[in-house]
Amino acid sequence: MPPLLYGTAWKKEKTEALVRQALRAGFRGIDTACQPKHYHEPGVGAAIAGWNRGEIFLQTKFTPVTGQDPKRIPYDPDATLAEQVAQSFETSLRNLHTDYVDSLVLHSPYARYEQTLEVWSAMEQLVDRGQVRQLGISNCYRLETLRSLHRASRIEPTVVQNRFYAETDYDWEIRAFCREQKIVYQSFWTLTANPGLLADETIRLLSLKYQRSPAQILFRYLNQVDVVPLTGTTSEVHMREDLAIFEFALTATEIAAINLLLK
Repeated sequence: MPPLLYGTAWKKEKTEALVRQALRAGFRGIDTACQPKHYHEPGVGAAIAGWNRGEIFLQTKFTPVTGQDPKRIPYDPDATLAEQVAQSFETSLRNLHTDYVDSLVLHSPYARYEQTLEVWSAMEQLVDRGQVRQLGISNCYRLETLRSLHRASRIEPTVVQNRFYAETDYDWEIRAFCREQKIVYQSFWTLTANPGLLADETIRLLSLKYQRSPAQILFRYLNQVDVVPLTGTTSEVHMREDLAIFEFALTATEIAAINLLLK
């Protein structure tokens, strides 16, 4: 998994052009979902056509009925949960013009834990068939939910993708669990949800010191504390700036100072 992913939510008909632009800029990890309500998965497939598939880390999601547009559900909502997973995944393969994905993520836990496990079992079968390399879960903000899934699953989650913001205390406990269990924590809504953090004096001074933008400072910090951020920028300049975070490194003291901002 690349240390920075390009997120494709809410880009609609611009998806193909923006993903092409991201790939040209140097991104090699793309996040999407089989959820027409917020993602245009076929646009991702069109953009990666012609690229060596092995060069691109491709992550998509299975979205439960509750997260879908009732008029555009990419599977039969009356089918069993296992059939919904299978149908959604086949749609993803067609959309993406591929025979496998590197990561398949459950877009959110179900209200009933038993349903989450039923869907997870169906996702595990896709790994068994060699069509999925690893599994993950998104929008999982209760540590006990993650612990229970990790404990009960045959194929353990290796990805957690969550909003990164103050309302969930920046997922300190979940991120600690992820580190312990070697689960990759992916952050989304990282910049949009944190204008106050980006404007903080600590970030501002680091921005001046390294001659980098506040967004670059935050992304670099996250990367150094084992977080893989998603960026959904539509600006080519910002795409290149995001990828340039690996040109510098924060010190342990500076990381500790930013840690204090998140507590």
